[in-house]
Amino acid sequence: MAFLWRNRQRPPSDVVRTIKELLLRLGEAPAAAKVEDDLAKQLAQMKVIVQGTQETETTPEQVHALVQATVHEDLLYELARNLRHLPFQARKDTQTIFSQILRFRPAQANSGDPPVISYIVHNHPEIIVELCRGYESPESTMPCGAILREALKFDVCAAIILYDQSIEGQPAIRLTQVNPDIPQKGNGIFWRFFHWIDKSSFEVSADSFTTFRDILTRHKSLVTSYLTTNFDLFFSRFNALIQSSSYVTKRQSIKLLGEILLDRANYSVMMAYVESGENLKLCMQLLKDDRKMIQYEGFHVFKVFVANPNKSVAVQRILINNRDRLLKFLPKFLMDRTDDDQFTDEKSFLVRQIELLPQEPIEPARSAQESSRSRVNTAAAA
Repeated sequence: MAFLWRNRQRPPSDVVRTIKELLLRLGEAPAAAKVEDDLAKQLAQMKVIVQGTQETETTPEQVHALVQATVHEDLLYELARNLRHLPFQARKDTQTIFSQILRFRPAQANSGDPPVISYIVHNHPEIIVELCRGYESPESTMPCGAILREALKFDVCAAIILYDQSIEGQPAIRLTQVNPDIPQKGNGIFWRFFHWIDKSSFEVSADSFTTFRDILTRHKSLVTSYLTTNFDLFFSRFNALIQSSSYVTKRQSIKLLGEILLDRANYSVMMAYVESGENLKLCMQLLKDDRKMIQYEGFHVFKVFVANPNKSVAVQRILINNRDRLLKFLPKFLMDRTDDDQFTDEKSFLVRQIELLPQEPIEPARSAQESSRSRVNTAAAA
């Protein structure tokens, strides 16, 4: 009897206006409880319009009308800003509504980004920034994180997070204002992820790291350019995560570092990272950690330093000075991984590479040195 439901349904524009009015009243005493209850009911109705149910159908025309009204009333921004104040079920419904609207494409749409994504990055990027700020509150962490990861399927949303340098209350960066060649100072919304990951509750840390990983791995050319321009600042913050007192943060960060360095798109970034003697010292400390999974993840970063055929003088000197200790240590390293043939082969390869090191460091070929850091140095000097 879906036709009867549709006859009773209010126009999408009315539902959107009602929700916005209720959001503006949220928290007002003494009617706060009733406002929350009414908001929950209206958001549940909005979810049905945008998604339908097993008993009721929705139409592309209804969804399109809802999306247009949502944009016209600026409802997405108000929802992002107030998500932490909503009741539990209303937060879940808002997550569904947001995600459905972000991916919605009209029947005759072209193959570009969905209309709402394009609208946000060109006209109202504050929506994305407010969703990131959802990590400031445990109540909004999971819904905001899920919405962000839906938005991060599109590189333009990742660009907003990476390049926005606004502070709270200021307009966020528009897509047309993004300049990948300008180094950052570490004050934008992206840099807050390092705090949320390392200094928050477990729930906030875990969810924000999942989003952080999406930002850094989904859109390779965008991230390679970003890391090249902001190499020193980024890895100074990232190396701090590797030294976190939290086991989960430490392990996940080391694993992500390995993914970043071993991605072919990040070749120049990898070569710049493994030229640093300080970075090598950090990875060697991981090999001595008390926890085997930290050791294992650290090994996969350490091997990049040793396998590099054009090691810097600083890296050579550390390896040469520790050659005897490493040749004793590596054969016995994680010996219980007897069923991991690849790991065993990699250990043998590293032992051979360390054995073949010269007695004194040798300056690497100029061409190899230039190819590894030229882009990073150029960006730093800009």
